[in-house]
Amino acid sequence: MISQQSWEDARRLWDFQQMGHEVRPCSVAIGLGSHDLGVADTTAALYHDGMVPLIVFTGATSRTTRERMPRGEAEHYRERAVELGVPPDAILVEPDARNTGENVRFSRALLADQDVAVSSVLLVCKPYEERRAYATARKLWPDVEWICASASMTFAEYIASIGDERLVIDMLVGAQQRLMIYPDEGFMIRLEIPADVDAAYRRLVADGFTSRLVPTMAARD
Repeated sequence: MISQQSWEDARRLWDFQQMGHEVRPCSVAIGLGSHDLGVADTTAALYHDGMVPLIVFTGATSRTTRERMPRGEAEHYRERAVELGVPPDAILVEPDARNTGENVRFSRALLADQDVAVSSVLLVCKPYEERRAYATARKLWPDVEWICASASMTFAEYIASIGDERLVIDMLVGAQQRLMIYPDEGFMIRLEIPADVDAAYRRLVADGFTSRLVPTMAARD
């Protein structure tokens, strides 16, 4: 049973993760692989809206996706985008990345290998990971402009689309934790975290939403 306080805290983290960027045409879209096939849908829609001429889908598999996406997250995303009418030759697949940093680094290397000139990137991800993805991308590829995009939906709508409320809250908590600790590891730029967001995160950790925390932090908290 999830308490009313936990729901309110989770919505606070959800709202904080939204970057609120205005989508505009960019050199390329990079769709970050995950358990959420909706990222592929959003990326395909951006392509059809003329926002990008080229898409990179990036991602191997994880403990969350190895059964539902056995051919790899990026490949399943590619298949979904083609189903939605994106031409196959407008999609590049990066099949090896296993975290957000690798998503960015490996996609950058793939685009360089393909001689694609990049000045701006539409970074497409899950709605609750916009801020984390942005902070990582800015650290690892600082000389391009990054614009975050995700499915336009409420917290309740997103949970309904995934069908696992605890998984979504655990993922929110994990994304928030990384914003707090990864700048010290050199993995992302540091972004200011408001006090109410920090308090919400710590209450959720205390309430047991810890399955997606980095283990050392889980033990310390």
